[in-house]
Amino acid sequence: QVQLVESGGGLVQAGGSLRLSCAASGGTFSGYTMGWFRQAPGKEREFVARITGSGRFTYYADSVKGRFTIAREDAKNTVYLQMDSLKPEDTAVYYCARAVRAGADSKNYDYWGRGTQVTVSS
Repeated sequence: QVQLVESGGGLVQAGGSLRLSCAASGGTFSGYTMGWFRQAPGKEREFVARITGSGRFTYYADSVKGRFTIAREDAKNTVYLQMDSLKPEDTAVYYCARAVRAGADSKNYDYWGRGTQVTVSS
């Protein structure tokens, strides 16, 4: 049973930065695509970014492209999301997840963390 635990969320002013971490335990991490999603109040969960198992390829939602960077460190079973130039509309609970199939659809992910809150003030 894979467990994913996110950390690094918090309150930040617009234009600021945060780095989220997702630590995996209890199962296989390396070789799997890992993704970040977010869910704002009253909205559906949406794809943010994903990184392939090799770490060679990354994909981003248009809304975060150029501002967010996903990375992984397999030796630590950890995936990161560096978030720069944050905007109030980035406010959401951020989740990491392990993919069993390629793509941005949340149905392609089998294990999920409980999320970490990111709040961006204007």
